[in-house]
Amino acid sequence: MATTLEAPTASSAGEPKFIRGIGPIQAISLVVGTMIGSGIFIVSSDIGRQVNAWGPGGLMLVWVLTGAMTLAGALAYAELAAMMPKAGGQYVFLREGLSPAVGFLFGWTLFTVIQTGTIAAVAVAMAKYLAVFFPSLSDTIFLSLGHIRLPGSAEAIPLGVSVQRLVAILSIVFLTWINARGVAVGARLQTFLTAIKAVALALLVVLGIAIFRRADVAAANFSGSTFWGTGDWGLLMLPAIGAAMVGSLFSSDSWNNVTFAAAEVRDPARNLPRALAIGTGLVTLLYILANISYLSVLPFAGDANGATALARGIQHATQDRVASSAVEVMLGAAGAAAMAGLIVISTFGCNAGLVLAGPRVYYAMAEDRLFFRRAGELHPRRRTPVFGLTVQAVWASVLCLSGTYNQLLDYVIFASVLFYFLTTLALFRLRRKRPDLPRPVKAFGYPVVPGLYMVAAAALMVVLLIRKPVYTWPGLLIVALGIPVYLVWRRSALRSS
Repeated sequence: MATTLEAPTASSAGEPKFIRGIGPIQAISLVVGTMIGSGIFIVSSDIGRQVNAWGPGGLMLVWVLTGAMTLAGALAYAELAAMMPKAGGQYVFLREGLSPAVGFLFGWTLFTVIQTGTIAAVAVAMAKYLAVFFPSLSDTIFLSLGHIRLPGSAEAIPLGVSVQRLVAILSIVFLTWINARGVAVGARLQTFLTAIKAVALALLVVLGIAIFRRADVAAANFSGSTFWGTGDWGLLMLPAIGAAMVGSLFSSDSWNNVTFAAAEVRDPARNLPRALAIGTGLVTLLYILANISYLSVLPFAGDANGATALARGIQHATQDRVASSAVEVMLGAAGAAAMAGLIVISTFGCNAGLVLAGPRVYYAMAEDRLFFRRAGELHPRRRTPVFGLTVQAVWASVLCLSGTYNQLLDYVIFASVLFYFLTTLALFRLRRKRPDLPRPVKAFGYPVVPGLYMVAAAALMVVLLIRKPVYTWPGLLIVALGIPVYLVWRRSALRSS
Protein backbone atom coordinates (compact mmCIF):
# COMPACT_ATOMS: atom_id res chain seq x y z
CA MET A 1 0.00 0.00 0.00
CA ALA A 2 1.61 3.26 -1.10
CA THR A 3 1.92 6.07 1.39
CA THR A 4 2.20 9.74 0.68
CA LEU A 5 1.45 12.88 2.58
CA GLU A 6 -0.44 14.16 -0.45
CA ALA A 7 -2.72 11.13 -0.92
CA PRO A 8 -6.32 12.15 -1.67
CA THR A 9 -8.74 11.85 1.23
CA ALA A 10 -12.42 11.17 1.32
CA SER A 11 -13.10 14.81 2.08
CA SER A 12 -11.18 15.94 -1.01
CA ALA A 13 -13.68 14.05 -3.17
CA GLY A 14 -16.51 16.35 -2.10
CA GLU A 15 -17.53 14.69 1.15
CA PRO A 16 -17.85 16.68 4.42
CA LYS A 17 -14.63 18.04 5.89
CA PHE A 18 -13.67 18.50 9.52
CA ILE A 19 -14.39 21.93 10.98
CA ARG A 20 -11.45 23.72 12.60
CA GLY A 21 -13.37 24.45 15.77
CA ILE A 22 -10.57 23.97 18.31
CA GLY A 23 -8.84 27.24 19.18
CA PRO A 24 -5.54 27.70 21.05
CA ILE A 25 -7.10 27.67 24.54
CA GLN A 26 -9.21 24.62 23.69
CA ALA A 27 -6.13 22.81 22.34
CA ILE A 28 -4.21 23.46 25.57
CA SER A 29 -7.22 22.37 27.62
CA LEU A 30 -7.42 19.14 25.60
CA VAL A 31 -3.83 18.33 26.57
CA VAL A 32 -4.31 19.29 30.22
CA GLY A 33 -7.77 17.76 30.50
CA THR A 34 -6.83 14.34 29.10
CA MET A 35 -3.71 14.18 31.28
CA ILE A 36 -5.34 15.00 34.62
CA GLY A 37 -7.62 12.14 35.59
CA SER A 38 -7.56 10.28 38.90
CA GLY A 39 -3.92 9.12 38.89
CA ILE A 40 -2.31 12.13 40.56
CA PHE A 41 -4.70 11.71 43.49
CA ILE A 42 -3.84 8.04 44.01
CA VAL A 43 -0.60 6.62 42.57
CA SER A 44 1.89 8.41 44.84
CA SER A 45 0.98 5.98 47.60
CA ASP A 46 2.05 2.93 45.59
CA ILE A 47 5.12 4.75 44.25
CA GLY A 48 6.08 5.57 47.84
CA ARG A 49 6.00 1.88 48.77
CA GLN A 50 8.08 0.90 45.74
CA VAL A 51 10.81 3.48 46.44
CA ASN A 52 10.67 3.05 50.20
CA ALA A 53 14.46 2.68 50.56
CA TRP A 54 15.06 6.03 48.82
CA GLY A 55 12.61 7.98 50.96
CA PRO A 56 10.73 11.10 49.85
CA GLY A 57 13.61 11.87 47.48
CA GLY A 58 12.81 8.68 45.56
CA LEU A 59 9.16 9.70 45.27
CA MET A 60 10.08 13.13 43.96
CA LEU A 61 12.67 11.66 41.57
CA VAL A 62 10.01 9.44 40.00
CA TRP A 63 7.78 12.44 39.32
CA VAL A 64 10.62 14.64 38.08
CA LEU A 65 11.85 11.93 35.68
CA THR A 66 8.29 11.33 34.49
CA GLY A 67 7.83 15.05 33.88
CA ALA A 68 11.14 15.27 32.00
CA MET A 69 10.21 12.32 29.79
CA THR A 70 6.74 13.71 29.12
CA LEU A 71 8.08 17.13 28.16
CA ALA A 72 10.81 15.65 25.96
CA GLY A 73 8.27 13.46 24.17
CA ALA A 74 5.82 16.32 23.69
CA LEU A 75 8.52 18.61 22.29
CA ALA A 76 9.56 15.89 19.84
CA TYR A 77 5.93 15.44 18.76
CA ALA A 78 5.64 19.21 18.23
CA GLU A 79 7.66 18.99 15.02
CA LEU A 80 5.58 16.10 13.69
CA ALA A 81 2.29 17.74 14.64
CA ALA A 82 3.17 21.02 12.92
CA MET A 83 4.46 19.17 9.86
CA MET A 84 1.48 16.81 9.51
CA PRO A 85 -1.60 18.43 11.11
CA LYS A 86 -3.94 15.69 9.95
CA ALA A 87 -6.73 13.73 11.59
CA GLY A 88 -5.21 10.73 13.35
CA GLY A 89 -2.06 12.46 14.58
CA GLN A 90 0.26 9.81 15.96
CA TYR A 91 -1.18 7.19 13.60
CA VAL A 92 -0.18 9.39 10.65
CA PHE A 93 3.28 10.04 12.11
CA LEU A 94 3.94 6.31 12.40
CA ARG A 95 2.45 5.53 8.99
CA GLU A 96 4.53 8.14 7.20
CA GLY A 97 7.70 7.87 9.26
CA LEU A 98 7.92 4.08 9.56
CA SER A 99 5.28 2.04 7.74
CA PRO A 100 1.52 1.57 7.33
CA ALA A 101 1.77 -1.64 9.37
CA VAL A 102 3.28 0.12 12.38
CA GLY A 103 0.64 2.84 12.12
CA PHE A 104 -2.10 0.22 12.05
CA LEU A 105 -0.72 -1.62 15.08
CA PHE A 106 -0.84 1.63 17.01
CA GLY A 107 -4.44 2.28 15.91
CA TRP A 108 -5.39 -1.32 16.69
CA THR A 109 -3.94 -1.17 20.21
CA LEU A 110 -5.49 2.26 20.75
CA PHE A 111 -8.97 0.99 19.84
CA THR A 112 -8.83 -2.38 21.59
CA VAL A 113 -7.33 -1.25 24.88
CA ILE A 114 -5.47 2.06 25.23
CA GLN A 115 -8.25 4.54 24.43
CA THR A 116 -11.32 2.45 25.17
CA GLY A 117 -9.75 0.81 28.21
CA THR A 118 -8.76 4.18 29.63
CA ILE A 119 -12.25 5.56 28.98
CA ALA A 120 -13.77 2.57 30.79
CA ALA A 121 -11.38 2.79 33.75
CA VAL A 122 -11.86 6.53 34.15
CA ALA A 123 -15.66 6.21 33.87
CA VAL A 124 -15.80 3.55 36.57
CA ALA A 125 -13.47 5.60 38.79
CA MET A 126 -15.89 8.51 38.40
CA ALA A 127 -18.84 6.30 39.37
CA LYS A 128 -16.99 4.98 42.44
CA TYR A 129 -16.32 8.50 43.72
CA LEU A 130 -19.86 9.58 42.86
CA ALA A 131 -21.00 6.84 45.26
CA VAL A 132 -19.55 8.95 48.11
CA PHE A 133 -22.50 11.31 47.57
CA PHE A 134 -24.99 8.65 46.47
CA PRO A 135 -24.38 5.45 48.49
CA SER A 136 -27.06 3.63 46.49
CA LEU A 137 -24.59 3.48 43.57
CA SER A 138 -23.43 0.03 44.56
CA ASP A 139 -20.82 -2.06 42.75
CA THR A 140 -22.65 -5.26 43.68
CA ILE A 141 -23.30 -7.25 40.51
CA PHE A 142 -27.03 -7.88 40.10
CA LEU A 143 -26.78 -9.50 36.64
CA SER A 144 -23.88 -11.93 36.33
CA LEU A 145 -22.36 -12.65 32.90
CA GLY A 146 -19.85 -15.24 34.09
CA HIS A 147 -16.13 -15.04 34.83
CA ILE A 148 -12.88 -14.73 32.90
CA ARG A 149 -9.24 -15.22 33.82
CA LEU A 150 -6.72 -12.99 32.06
CA PRO A 151 -3.10 -14.01 31.34
CA GLY A 152 -1.00 -13.59 34.46
CA SER A 153 -4.04 -13.18 36.71
CA ALA A 154 -4.45 -15.65 39.57
CA GLU A 155 -8.11 -14.87 40.17
CA ALA A 156 -11.23 -15.07 38.05
CA ILE A 157 -12.78 -11.70 37.26
CA PRO A 158 -16.57 -11.48 37.51
CA LEU A 159 -18.41 -10.16 34.48
CA GLY A 160 -21.72 -8.48 35.03
CA VAL A 161 -23.89 -5.46 35.54
CA SER A 162 -23.85 -3.26 38.64
CA VAL A 163 -25.35 0.15 39.31
CA GLN A 164 -21.88 1.73 39.32
CA ARG A 165 -21.01 0.22 35.97
CA LEU A 166 -24.31 1.36 34.51
CA VAL A 167 -23.56 4.92 35.67
CA ALA A 168 -20.12 4.63 34.08
CA ILE A 169 -21.69 3.52 30.79
CA LEU A 170 -24.26 6.33 30.92
CA SER A 171 -21.44 8.86 31.33
CA ILE A 172 -19.71 7.44 28.25
CA VAL A 173 -22.95 7.58 26.26
CA PHE A 174 -23.55 11.18 27.35
CA LEU A 175 -20.05 12.32 26.40
CA THR A 176 -20.34 10.49 23.08
CA TRP A 177 -23.61 12.32 22.36
CA ILE A 178 -22.06 15.68 23.28
CA ASN A 179 -19.08 15.10 21.00
CA ALA A 180 -21.32 13.89 18.17
CA ARG A 181 -23.09 17.27 18.23
CA GLY A 182 -19.97 19.07 17.02
CA VAL A 183 -16.32 19.55 17.86
CA ALA A 184 -16.95 23.09 19.14
CA VAL A 185 -19.50 21.79 21.66
CA GLY A 186 -17.14 19.07 22.87
CA ALA A 187 -14.19 21.49 23.04
CA ARG A 188 -16.16 24.01 25.10
CA LEU A 189 -17.20 21.33 27.61
CA GLN A 190 -13.60 20.11 27.78
CA THR A 191 -12.28 23.63 28.40
CA PHE A 192 -14.84 24.31 31.15
CA LEU A 193 -14.10 21.07 33.02
CA THR A 194 -10.34 21.46 32.58
CA ALA A 195 -10.43 24.95 34.09
CA ILE A 196 -12.29 23.65 37.15
CA LYS A 197 -9.96 20.75 37.87
CA ALA A 198 -6.74 22.66 37.11
CA VAL A 199 -7.77 25.41 39.52
CA ALA A 200 -8.81 22.82 42.11
CA LEU A 201 -5.49 20.98 41.81
CA ALA A 202 -3.65 24.29 42.13
CA LEU A 203 -5.73 25.03 45.24
CA LEU A 204 -4.71 21.65 46.69
CA VAL A 205 -1.08 22.67 46.12
CA VAL A 206 -1.50 26.08 47.77
CA LEU A 207 -3.41 24.67 50.76
CA GLY A 208 -0.81 22.00 51.43
CA ILE A 209 2.35 24.05 50.90
CA ALA A 210 1.37 27.50 52.15
CA ILE A 211 -1.68 27.33 54.44
CA PHE A 212 -2.04 23.94 56.15
CA ARG A 213 1.61 22.92 56.00
CA ARG A 214 2.55 20.89 59.08
CA ALA A 215 5.96 22.11 60.15
CA ASP A 216 6.85 18.88 62.00
CA VAL A 217 5.87 16.64 59.08
CA ALA A 218 7.56 18.80 56.47
CA ALA A 219 10.74 19.08 58.54
CA ALA A 220 10.90 15.29 58.87
CA ASN A 221 10.20 14.60 55.19
CA PHE A 222 12.56 17.23 53.80
CA SER A 223 15.45 16.83 56.25
CA GLY A 224 18.60 15.47 54.63
CA SER A 225 18.72 12.09 56.36
CA THR A 226 15.01 11.31 55.77
CA PHE A 227 14.62 12.84 52.31
CA TRP A 228 17.33 10.71 50.71
CA GLY A 229 16.39 7.51 52.53
CA THR A 230 18.79 4.65 53.18
CA GLY A 231 19.00 3.20 49.67
CA ASP A 232 22.00 3.31 47.35
CA TRP A 233 21.68 6.29 44.99
CA GLY A 234 23.86 4.66 42.35
CA LEU A 235 22.97 2.96 39.08
CA LEU A 236 21.52 -0.01 40.95
CA MET A 237 18.52 2.09 41.96
CA LEU A 238 17.42 2.70 38.36
CA PRO A 239 15.47 -0.58 37.90
CA ALA A 240 13.40 0.13 41.01
CA ILE A 241 12.82 3.75 39.98
CA GLY A 242 11.87 2.65 36.45
CA ALA A 243 9.36 0.10 37.73
CA ALA A 244 7.88 2.71 40.07
CA MET A 245 7.35 5.11 37.15
CA VAL A 246 4.52 2.99 35.74
CA GLY A 247 1.86 4.81 37.77
CA SER A 248 3.28 8.28 37.23
CA LEU A 249 3.65 7.72 33.48
CA PHE A 250 0.01 6.68 33.16
CA SER A 251 -0.99 9.70 35.25
CA SER A 252 0.91 11.86 32.75
CA ASP A 253 -0.27 10.01 29.65
CA SER A 254 -2.74 10.96 26.88
CA TRP A 255 -1.05 14.29 26.09
CA ASN A 256 -0.72 12.95 22.53
CA ASN A 257 -4.51 12.99 22.10
CA VAL A 258 -4.48 16.57 20.83
CA THR A 259 -2.60 15.36 17.74
CA PHE A 260 -5.49 13.01 16.92
CA ALA A 261 -7.75 16.03 16.40
CA ALA A 262 -5.14 18.06 14.48
CA ALA A 263 -7.45 18.50 11.47
CA GLU A 264 -9.85 20.46 13.71
CA VAL A 265 -7.31 22.76 15.35
CA ARG A 266 -7.18 26.32 14.04
CA ASP A 267 -3.74 27.37 12.75
CA PRO A 268 -2.37 23.92 13.69
CA ALA A 269 1.25 24.68 12.76
CA ARG A 270 1.27 27.26 15.54
CA ASN A 271 -1.31 26.02 18.05
CA LEU A 272 -0.45 22.31 18.19
CA PRO A 273 3.19 22.78 19.28
CA ARG A 274 2.13 25.44 21.77
CA ALA A 275 -0.59 23.20 23.21
CA LEU A 276 1.83 20.29 23.60
CA ALA A 277 4.53 22.40 25.26
CA ILE A 278 2.29 24.53 27.50
CA GLY A 279 -0.13 21.74 28.39
CA THR A 280 2.49 19.14 29.37
CA GLY A 281 4.61 21.79 31.11
CA LEU A 282 1.68 23.01 33.20
CA VAL A 283 0.58 19.52 34.23
CA THR A 284 4.15 18.46 35.04
CA LEU A 285 4.55 21.49 37.30
CA LEU A 286 1.21 20.84 39.03
CA TYR A 287 2.09 17.17 39.59
CA ILE A 288 5.47 17.93 41.14
CA LEU A 289 3.97 20.63 43.36
CA ALA A 290 1.09 18.30 44.36
CA ASN A 291 3.61 15.77 45.67
CA ILE A 292 5.45 18.50 47.58
CA SER A 293 2.04 19.38 49.03
CA TYR A 294 1.49 15.76 50.11
CA LEU A 295 4.92 15.69 51.75
CA SER A 296 4.14 18.95 53.53
CA VAL A 297 1.07 17.44 55.19
CA LEU A 298 1.57 13.68 55.49
CA PRO A 299 4.54 11.62 56.71
CA PHE A 300 6.21 9.69 53.88
CA ALA A 301 6.24 6.43 55.85
CA GLY A 302 3.46 5.21 58.07
CA ASP A 303 1.65 2.28 59.63
CA ALA A 304 -0.66 0.26 57.41
CA ASN A 305 -2.89 -0.30 60.47
CA GLY A 306 -2.80 3.33 61.59
CA ALA A 307 -6.05 4.77 62.89
CA THR A 308 -5.66 8.20 61.30
CA ALA A 309 -4.50 9.63 57.99
CA LEU A 310 -1.39 11.01 59.71
CA ALA A 311 -0.58 7.61 61.18
CA ARG A 312 -0.93 5.86 57.83
CA GLY A 313 1.13 8.42 55.93
CA ILE A 314 1.59 8.55 52.18
CA GLN A 315 2.68 4.94 51.77
CA HIS A 316 -0.37 3.46 53.47
CA ALA A 317 -3.11 5.97 52.66
CA THR A 318 -6.54 4.33 52.80
CA GLN A 319 -7.14 2.59 49.47
CA ASP A 320 -4.11 4.57 48.20
CA ARG A 321 -6.20 7.77 48.16
CA VAL A 322 -3.28 9.95 49.20
CA ALA A 323 -4.91 13.21 48.10
CA SER A 324 -8.02 12.42 50.14
CA SER A 325 -5.81 11.71 53.17
CA ALA A 326 -3.99 15.02 52.70
CA VAL A 327 -7.22 16.99 52.43
CA GLU A 328 -8.65 15.13 55.44
CA VAL A 329 -5.67 16.31 57.50
CA MET A 330 -6.13 19.86 56.19
CA LEU A 331 -9.91 20.23 56.31
CA GLY A 332 -11.20 17.35 58.40
CA ALA A 333 -14.06 15.06 57.40
CA ALA A 334 -15.46 17.61 54.98
CA GLY A 335 -12.20 17.33 53.03
CA ALA A 336 -12.97 13.77 51.96
CA ALA A 337 -16.23 14.85 50.32
CA ALA A 338 -14.52 17.82 48.67
CA MET A 339 -11.82 15.57 47.22
CA ALA A 340 -14.42 13.06 46.00
CA GLY A 341 -16.21 15.89 44.19
CA LEU A 342 -12.93 17.04 42.62
CA ILE A 343 -12.15 13.54 41.36
CA VAL A 344 -15.66 13.18 39.89
CA ILE A 345 -15.12 16.40 37.93
CA SER A 346 -11.55 15.45 37.04
CA THR A 347 -12.41 12.01 35.70
CA PHE A 348 -15.46 13.25 33.81
CA GLY A 349 -13.37 16.00 32.22
CA CYS A 350 -10.61 13.54 31.36
CA ASN A 351 -13.09 11.33 29.53
CA ALA A 352 -14.56 14.30 27.68
CA GLY A 353 -11.20 14.71 25.92
CA LEU A 354 -10.55 11.00 25.44
CA VAL A 355 -13.96 10.43 23.86
CA LEU A 356 -13.42 13.38 21.52
CA ALA A 357 -9.94 12.40 20.34
CA GLY A 358 -10.02 8.64 19.74
CA PRO A 359 -12.40 8.49 16.73
CA ARG A 360 -10.09 10.81 14.77
CA VAL A 361 -7.56 7.95 14.65
CA TYR A 362 -10.23 5.50 13.49
CA TYR A 363 -11.21 8.04 10.83
CA ALA A 364 -7.65 8.17 9.47
CA MET A 365 -7.45 4.36 9.50
CA ALA A 366 -10.76 4.11 7.61
CA GLU A 367 -9.46 6.53 4.98
CA ASP A 368 -6.59 4.11 4.47
CA ARG A 369 -9.20 1.31 4.28
CA LEU A 370 -7.78 -0.31 7.39
CA PHE A 371 -10.89 0.08 9.55
CA PHE A 372 -14.66 0.01 9.12
CA ARG A 373 -15.49 2.18 6.11
CA ARG A 374 -18.19 4.12 7.96
CA ALA A 375 -15.63 5.27 10.55
CA GLY A 376 -14.20 7.44 7.74
CA GLU A 377 -17.48 9.29 7.20
CA LEU A 378 -18.48 12.56 8.85
CA HIS A 379 -21.94 13.75 9.77
CA PRO A 380 -22.98 15.98 6.84
CA ARG A 381 -23.95 18.91 9.07
CA ARG A 382 -22.04 18.52 12.32
CA ARG A 383 -18.85 17.23 10.64
CA THR A 384 -18.16 14.70 13.39
CA PRO A 385 -17.15 11.01 13.04
CA VAL A 386 -20.41 9.70 14.52
CA PHE A 387 -19.81 6.05 13.63
CA GLY A 388 -16.32 6.10 15.15
CA LEU A 389 -17.68 7.71 18.30
CA THR A 390 -20.39 5.04 18.46
CA VAL A 391 -18.16 1.97 18.07
CA GLN A 392 -15.73 3.44 20.60
CA ALA A 393 -18.58 3.93 23.09
CA VAL A 394 -19.86 0.39 22.54
CA TRP A 395 -16.48 -1.25 23.12
CA ALA A 396 -15.65 0.98 26.11
CA SER A 397 -19.03 0.03 27.61
CA VAL A 398 -18.25 -3.66 27.15
CA LEU A 399 -14.98 -3.13 29.01
CA CYS A 400 -16.92 -1.41 31.80
CA LEU A 401 -19.02 -4.54 32.22
CA SER A 402 -16.06 -6.88 32.00
CA GLY A 403 -14.26 -5.52 35.05
CA THR A 404 -10.94 -6.01 33.19
CA TYR A 405 -10.13 -2.37 32.47
CA ASN A 406 -7.43 -1.93 35.13
CA GLN A 407 -5.72 -5.17 34.12
CA LEU A 408 -5.92 -4.27 30.44
CA LEU A 409 -4.29 -0.92 31.14
CA ASP A 410 -1.51 -2.70 33.02
CA TYR A 411 -0.99 -4.97 30.05
CA VAL A 412 -0.38 -2.10 27.61
CA ILE A 413 2.11 -0.17 29.72
CA PHE A 414 4.91 -1.62 27.67
CA ALA A 415 3.02 -1.15 24.39
CA SER A 416 2.33 2.51 25.14
CA VAL A 417 6.00 3.25 25.81
CA LEU A 418 6.92 1.24 22.72
CA PHE A 419 4.75 3.42 20.46
CA TYR A 420 6.15 6.61 21.99
CA PHE A 421 9.62 5.26 21.22
CA LEU A 422 8.66 4.36 17.66
CA THR A 423 7.04 7.73 17.01
CA THR A 424 10.21 9.52 18.08
CA LEU A 425 12.14 7.16 15.82
CA ALA A 426 9.80 8.27 13.01
CA LEU A 427 10.91 11.86 13.69
CA PHE A 428 14.54 10.91 13.02
CA ARG A 429 13.62 8.86 9.95
CA LEU A 430 11.51 11.64 8.43
CA ARG A 431 14.40 14.09 8.89
CA ARG A 432 16.48 11.79 6.70
CA LYS A 433 13.75 10.45 4.41
CA ARG A 434 11.81 13.68 3.76
CA PRO A 435 14.08 16.67 4.40
CA ASP A 436 11.98 18.63 1.88
CA LEU A 437 8.85 18.69 4.05
CA PRO A 438 8.04 22.08 5.60
CA ARG A 439 8.81 22.13 9.32
CA PRO A 440 7.20 25.21 10.90
CA VAL A 441 8.51 24.01 14.27
CA LYS A 442 11.63 21.97 14.94
CA ALA A 443 11.95 19.46 17.78
CA PHE A 444 13.59 21.15 20.77
CA GLY A 445 17.25 20.16 21.21
CA TYR A 446 17.28 17.85 18.19
CA PRO A 447 18.95 15.37 18.00
CA VAL A 448 20.10 15.31 21.65
CA VAL A 449 16.80 15.74 23.53
CA PRO A 450 14.72 13.36 21.33
CA GLY A 451 17.65 10.92 21.39
CA LEU A 452 17.80 10.98 25.18
CA TYR A 453 14.04 10.48 25.27
CA MET A 454 14.43 7.34 23.15
CA VAL A 455 17.23 6.08 25.40
CA ALA A 456 15.04 6.65 28.48
CA ALA A 457 12.06 4.93 26.84
CA ALA A 458 14.22 1.97 25.76
CA ALA A 459 15.69 1.65 29.26
CA LEU A 460 12.21 1.74 30.76
CA MET A 461 11.03 -1.01 28.41
CA VAL A 462 13.98 -3.21 29.43
CA VAL A 463 13.17 -2.59 33.10
CA LEU A 464 9.52 -3.49 32.57
CA LEU A 465 10.40 -6.66 30.66
CA ILE A 466 12.56 -7.78 33.57
CA ARG A 467 10.66 -6.44 36.57
CA LYS A 468 7.04 -6.78 35.42
CA PRO A 469 6.85 -9.60 32.86
CA VAL A 470 3.27 -10.43 33.84
CA TYR A 471 2.22 -7.08 32.36
CA THR A 472 4.68 -6.64 29.49
CA TRP A 473 4.24 -9.90 27.61
CA PRO A 474 0.42 -9.76 27.50
CA GLY A 475 0.78 -6.17 26.29
CA LEU A 476 2.98 -7.33 23.45
CA LEU A 477 0.48 -10.09 22.70
CA ILE A 478 -2.30 -7.52 22.27
CA VAL A 479 -0.12 -5.62 19.79
CA ALA A 480 0.87 -8.82 17.97
CA LEU A 481 -2.77 -9.86 17.55
CA GLY A 482 -3.11 -6.82 15.32
CA ILE A 483 -0.72 -8.29 12.72
CA PRO A 484 -3.17 -10.85 11.23
CA VAL A 485 -5.95 -8.25 11.46
CA TYR A 486 -3.79 -5.82 9.47
CA LEU A 487 -3.12 -8.45 6.81
CA VAL A 488 -6.86 -9.11 6.45
CA TRP A 489 -7.73 -5.40 6.17
CA ARG A 490 -4.87 -4.79 3.73
CA ARG A 491 -5.88 -7.71 1.51
CA SER A 492 -9.45 -6.44 1.51
CA ALA A 493 -8.26 -2.93 0.58
CA LEU A 494 -6.14 -4.25 -2.29
CA ARG A 495 -9.06 -6.28 -3.65
CA SER A 496 -11.39 -3.29 -3.64
CA SER A 497 -8.84 -0.94 -5.27
